[in-house]
Amino acid sequence: MTGSFSYNSDLIGGGLMVRESRAVADLLLSDADEEQWHQAIIVDNRLQKNRPATAKRTGQAIRKRLEKLEPPFWQALRDGDDQLATQVSFCAAMARNLLLVEFLESVVADAFLTQAEALQAYQWDEFLAERAHRDEAIAGWAESSKRKMGQVVYRMLAEVGVLASSRSRKLQPLLLRPEVKSLLETYQHVRLSACCRQLR
Repeated sequence: MTGSFSYNSDLIGGGLMVRESRAVADLLLSDADEEQWHQAIIVDNRLQKNRPATAKRTGQAIRKRLEKLEPPFWQALRDGDDQLATQVSFCAAMARNLLLVEFLESVVADAFLTQAEALQAYQWDEFLAERAHRDEAIAGWAESSKRKMGQVVYRMLAEVGVLASSRSRKLQPLLLRPEVKSLLETYQHVRLSACCRQLR
């Protein structure tokens, strides 16, 4: 059906990829053209991937995430310490993935509200089943894809510190850096800002 709602998501692509994201942020800040992108990603292998195809795919996925945010975010990502870079990468992943945002707003925020100790693996499956009512395509996704997406989401949450580890899934409050808070407010990423506030 044309015009129907669809989740455009890259959650299968990998976690926050902070190290790689710093390199991509640098290319965006230097306003690299396609030739320079190719040189950096494929020839120089700045993302340190085993195969050119993987490097290209990773570079494109990160670029699509970062282009959802303004250049000062890229600057903070490239030049900031590890925690700051990780939090900006998390914001970029949220900006690109409505599914991630809705999972945080419903399941994770609710877990903090009810003071749950940890998230459970099945909560991602339940969430996807519920969202299939909005986007019929979800019902047709392979089980392995759905499971992989869940693993990526839990890994992202562990990387940014909302979970103690992706294995234990024990919840911890997100201590958002003032720099990130300020950037989200300045550029009026209202939903992302509200989402981060709920993670504590």
